[in-house]
Amino acid sequence: MLQTGNYSLVLLIQLTLLAFDLFVNSFSELLREEPVIQLVLFIIQDIAILFSVIIILLMMFNTYVFQVGLVFLLLERFRALLIVSALYLTLSICFHCWVLNLRWLDSNRFVWTDGLLSLFVFQRAAAVLYYYLYKRTALYMGDPRLYEDSVWLRNAFTRARR
Repeated sequence: MLQTGNYSLVLLIQLTLLAFDLFVNSFSELLREEPVIQLVLFIIQDIAILFSVIIILLMMFNTYVFQVGLVFLLLERFRALLIVSALYLTLSICFHCWVLNLRWLDSNRFVWTDGLLSLFVFQRAAAVLYYYLYKRTALYMGDPRLYEDSVWLRNAFTRARR
């Protein structure tokens, strides 16, 4: 069971990963003169997104709902986050590869093709959705009803058995 002290620490880690992701999305263009630094930041950003998803999944696996076998309730509730997280990670990796490929040899040259610009817009739009859904899910995972037996859970279990 996730206790209050543990939940606070996990929530702090999650919000720190989100803040780092927001920082890299906001200020990575200022570091384009040094492509190696930008490469390292992009790699750390992608790993941070992956760790964020792993942390949410571990929190889901820790719930009483998951332990009694009602995985479909969790997937139904958090499907949007899982889909947007996968989309955001994919768009981020594609954007990072494309940007670094175009700017590696001449980092001072202004290179924004139409495809790169549209990928940039989609990646940033997915980032906004990801931040919203992730924060909402992280806060919802602190609900004590997920970690104990309750009437609504028994009703859902009864409906699932029919």
